[in-house]
Amino acid sequence: MSSRASGGLLHELLDLRADADPERIGLRDPRGDLSFGALAERSLRWANWLRDRGARPGGRVLTLLGNSTDVPALLFGAARLGAISVCVNPETRPFHLSHILAETEPDVVVSDRPLDGPRAGVVVGAQAARAEADTADCRPVPGPGPRPSDTAMLIYTSGSTAMPKGVVCPHAAMTFAVEAISGRLGYTPDDVVLCCLPFAFDYGLYQVFLSIRAGSTLVVGTPDEGRVGLLAKALDTSATVVPLVPTLAASLVAMAVRKPPAWHAVRLFTNTGAALAPGLRRRLRELFPGAAVTLMFGLTECKRVSIADPDADLNRPDSVGSALPGTEVTIRDGHGQPLEAGAVGEIVVRGPHVMGGYWRDAELTAARFRRDPATGEVRLFTGDYGLLDKDGYLTFVGRRDDVYKQDGMRVSVAKVEAAASDVEGVAAVAVVPPEGERPAILFAVASLTAAELLREVRLRLEPQKVPKACVITDRIPVTPVGKVDRAALVAGERR
Repeated sequence: MSSRASGGLLHELLDLRADADPERIGLRDPRGDLSFGALAERSLRWANWLRDRGARPGGRVLTLLGNSTDVPALLFGAARLGAISVCVNPETRPFHLSHILAETEPDVVVSDRPLDGPRAGVVVGAQAARAEADTADCRPVPGPGPRPSDTAMLIYTSGSTAMPKGVVCPHAAMTFAVEAISGRLGYTPDDVVLCCLPFAFDYGLYQVFLSIRAGSTLVVGTPDEGRVGLLAKALDTSATVVPLVPTLAASLVAMAVRKPPAWHAVRLFTNTGAALAPGLRRRLRELFPGAAVTLMFGLTECKRVSIADPDADLNRPDSVGSALPGTEVTIRDGHGQPLEAGAVGEIVVRGPHVMGGYWRDAELTAARFRRDPATGEVRLFTGDYGLLDKDGYLTFVGRRDDVYKQDGMRVSVAKVEAAASDVEGVAAVAVVPPEGERPAILFAVASLTAAELLREVRLRLEPQKVPKACVITDRIPVTPVGKVDRAALVAGERR
């Protein structure tokens, strides 16, 4: 492994690895294996193809593609050119996609699906683009190239309840995050990382960077494979690391219960994006003995806030770890003042991993990315609530929209979901906070009745925190990035 670190440019992560291990397999998808050296060469071809198609330094290159080796190659190619990548999930709703296209005004769009309505730039189908790029020049792109402070990507939040927001991600902030996270997770050249999370979701995308940084092999899966075939794919590929969100974890557990694996290679499950309930963690450890679970907390605006040591939750069950090296997490009150250990308040983050604000939204940027008047440093006010213990370990209480009042008590969606998930016979759960006259509702895929489940939840929570209503359903709908789609749950209940 190369002893050199990236100079702060995203594509240098790939170049360092390609120089050190050109023949080692870096990516694997249904079309075949791609070595680090071949990935670097392909990214150069994409860079020249993009330039020939009209992409400019500082211009946007929007990809509307499912998971494949094309996405990383295109992204690194755009980075070499100094263009700004915008990776959009192909399942994005047309209404939200129109907003993203209008806001980013891309020079070039590479798409797996037809685009309707007004749009900027050149639009090329994925198959045609790939064929053209395969024959493009693979020499370095002329010109000075980007600087570490330049924007490498716009990563759009999911927009499940509002218009998606584009987070401005500079090269330097992204590479710092990769280095800091790598140091905590400890991926190795022997690891096979199985990613069925969409690359448009930063948790999925960073698996590319982390694998390249470590020299691991990344198996490129799809969200559909994650929902119905994650266990088989993990076994077939001898995966050693599997990143999970709760919906993927629940699917994996259900598959493993039906057909317990006689052997597996998994050594590590990681989790962020939404809290992994204690019941799911317990079942993962029972079904995959020898595999550790690492809990993390993050958001696109700084990539990662905290990471726990493997299996640290066995001793600190509510903690999502401590701040990354070189960064700081504090808990602040409504006036922005620090709170003492153990007090619940807003999670505020400082460090080189804090991103550059929101694309073309100065007002929201000023509200969330606040410059300290004394030091000039930017602090990210996350809008999420938590507490720090005296040793600096963070407990996540809830997102701003996931903490509500019921019978005069503050209630965390995550805590209620954890209590319900602990009940035998419950396969998946989701809590929808109250709104107007509608009370909080607990939705569950379970073999119990609603009354039986609520009775079990009352044994695990204070009476004031138990949802007023419970609905047993056959499925919990999810968004394109695998998070619970609470709007769809409520809409289904109203029908």
